[in-house]
Amino acid sequence: MSYTVPRRLPWLLLISAVVIFLDRLTKSWVAAHIPLYGAIPVIPQVLRISHWMNDGAAFSLFADSASPHTVRYVLTAFGCCLVIGVLIVMVRLGSRMTLITVALALVLGGALGNLHDRILYGSVIDFIEVHIFGYHWPDFNVADSSIVTGACLLFLDSLLPHKQSAE
Repeated sequence: MSYTVPRRLPWLLLISAVVIFLDRLTKSWVAAHIPLYGAIPVIPQVLRISHWMNDGAAFSLFADSASPHTVRYVLTAFGCCLVIGVLIVMVRLGSRMTLITVALALVLGGALGNLHDRILYGSVIDFIEVHIFGYHWPDFNVADSSIVTGACLLFLDSLLPHKQSAE
């Protein structure tokens, strides 16, 4: 009697799909209810829901570039390569539900959420604005949060001890 390992890939892709859904839902709500460059205070002096279009990368890097079209194409190409790479790794590891595969699912969902905006609109909608002790954190969105959470989980996994596989 042979035993096959159940595939966890559909569950991992569901995690990515939930991230994409929440990202699209929140960005659509912001676009419909908050004027561009407007904001709604949630916690005064700490948190606002704003409406900002980010033409650059994370933390608005390259947003003030002299050639914005080049930046858009490079960031779109990078996003596509990231999505393809993460998908390949997820398919190879898709029989297990681990910290790494969940982290990759979060990164995939976030990357696809931002890639959607960049392809359709040329920029990414950012709307979470945080001020901490007078410091203004660059605006971000659900997709960015998912990517950062996934990256932190990957870093955490790299710090954890792992059993050596006997080969």
